[in-house]
Amino acid sequence: MAGTADMATDEKILFDTKDTRMNGPFLALALVAAALPTGLMAAGTHAGGHGHAAMAIGSPAESEPTRTIEIRMAETEDGRMIFEPASLDVSEGETVRLAITNTGALPHEFVMDTLPNVEEHKALMERFPEMEHDDPNAVHLEPGESGEILWTFAEAGTFQFACLIPGHYDAGMHGPLIVN
Repeated sequence: MAGTADMATDEKILFDTKDTRMNGPFLALALVAAALPTGLMAAGTHAGGHGHAAMAIGSPAESEPTRTIEIRMAETEDGRMIFEPASLDVSEGETVRLAITNTGALPHEFVMDTLPNVEEHKALMERFPEMEHDDPNAVHLEPGESGEILWTFAEAGTFQFACLIPGHYDAGMHGPLIVN
């Protein structure tokens, strides 16, 4: 029993809230731990983590693309934000190079995923507009920049591509991605 009593005493000492010497580091650690799941979802696949393995829309290409689809991101004179083309059609199992260019005056991004994941990512971007992420299904481009995504579309279905910088989606910057 003495060992049990000593253990209880040790635990009290370990978590003594009157001793403030360690409150700063514990608070910092707690804040990081609390933000970690959100940060991972914000930066990852948004289906429960940061994994880049299989997503419903497919995965990063492991073979050479069979074709290239050129995509332009821009703003219009009437204030809309657009992708050209406005929709994308690919075949199930097809490997594609998405060559994306920002011809606009503002930064834009191209993110492709399921509609629920796009909506979740959009909400996170609205809460954390300075959030940075490096995902294989997305590219962030400053004005005049170009980038690419090499992707294999694994499953048939209707997905979505969008710019999730706050305000851009609502200004029209999204479209369907159909995998036949």
